[in-house]
Amino acid sequence: MSRFLLTPQAELDLAEIWDYIAQDSIQNADRVLDELEETMLGLADNPGMGHLREEWADRRHRFWPIYSYIIMYRHETKPMQILRIVSGYRNLAELLKKPL
Repeated sequence: MSRFLLTPQAELDLAEIWDYIAQDSIQNADRVLDELEETMLGLADNPGMGHLREEWADRRHRFWPIYSYIIMYRHETKPMQILRIVSGYRNLAELLKKPL
């Protein structure tokens, strides 16, 4: 059983991140995705270590930064559910107005 599950939106987020970085360097794109995966595995092992951001989502959700990205996940699900992986430069309040 996988320690975490990516939602379809999170899978799309990862593909978009890889595509964006790969425009400059495929090697860097691969490295960033590997590090994002390692971080998600670490969060799955310690799901409570993420941050609450009640201005963006309810208490079921946690947020964790890596590089300029933010991983949004539901910490109480088994396996842990990764909802989004987005750039911290985006307007997260607006982005997260959509149902999660």
